[in-house]
Amino acid sequence: MAASDFTARDLRERLSLAAPDHPVPDLGDHVLNPELESLLDGVSIRDAAVLVPVVDRTDGATVILTTRSAALRKHSGQIAFPGGSVDPSDASPEAAAIRESFEEVGLRPEFIETVGRLPRYSTTTGFRITPVIAVVRPGFELAPNPAEVADVFEVPLAFLMDAANHQKEGRVWNGRERFFYVMPFGERYIWGVTAGIIRTLFERLYA
Repeated sequence: MAASDFTARDLRERLSLAAPDHPVPDLGDHVLNPELESLLDGVSIRDAAVLVPVVDRTDGATVILTTRSAALRKHSGQIAFPGGSVDPSDASPEAAAIRESFEEVGLRPEFIETVGRLPRYSTTTGFRITPVIAVVRPGFELAPNPAEVADVFEVPLAFLMDAANHQKEGRVWNGRERFFYVMPFGERYIWGVTAGIIRTLFERLYA
């Protein structure tokens, strides 16, 4: 498929055909590293949500990603979707993802249409993340919050949904080798949870 074939309309159609008729188990770091699942048992779980913002560009959809500020305590400098913890005042994961996207990058809610969810993604740091898929109407202006975001950029959906751009790598963590997906994009290095969520989108809709 050409880049122009990866459209928001095509995404909607794939979502409509992929609606599961049975529960989908939570995904997470433990999928590539089954031994990590035991570490989740004693961890205090905090619900979070991220927006997977697919921009409806005429020459092919793109996905908005951020580079987290180096000053942040957790996951500093990593590439991430806009999002964060689900607050008690949030009516749903969708509401949390939209709120966090506005707070982090200034993406206004009127440009966002949520169209689906991916299976929740559990991390060994104690977050249970709901990825919310959204179609974003062009015409928005972004204003990144420098306290949280160092950079905002768009990646063609065609690039992210090409399995040839998905690589598995490993690093030693706490004395054990841990495996994860990476998706290098120019000088940017997409990996970890963000790459895991992108891989889930690929496997659910595009594989």
